[in-house]
Amino acid sequence: MRAYLVEDNVAISDSLISAMDDMANVETVGIARSQAEAEAWLARHPGEWDVLIIDLFLEEGSGLGVVKKVATRRPGQQVIVLTNYAEVAEDEALTCGADAVFDKLTGLELFLEHLRQGRQENDLQRD
Repeated sequence: MRAYLVEDNVAISDSLISAMDDMANVETVGIARSQAEAEAWLARHPGEWDVLIIDLFLEEGSGLGVVKKVATRRPGQQVIVLTNYAEVAEDEALTCGADAVFDKLTGLELFLEHLRQGRQENDLQRD
């Protein structure tokens, strides 16, 4: 499974990439630090990701803007919001088009389990 990560904190993105690779067998195909950077990459690579992982607060712009931009996407592509403000932002993120919302601090294991399950479903569809 291929992930595109939208996260402005380098330490967090490095940790997430390592955890997703080690614990969920997810390959990170790119990283954006801002809304504009994410939207540009996604427009150029519409079919080159299976899961889009977005933080809400970015260097510039908003993660919700990115979620809205990909509200209509290819079948099988999933948008996950991973934020420190999951409890506050969950309803809005889901309304904007996210498939799931997880808290960075308390929901990281649930997030990784969600990725593992998605990976298994993708593998079954390819067989």
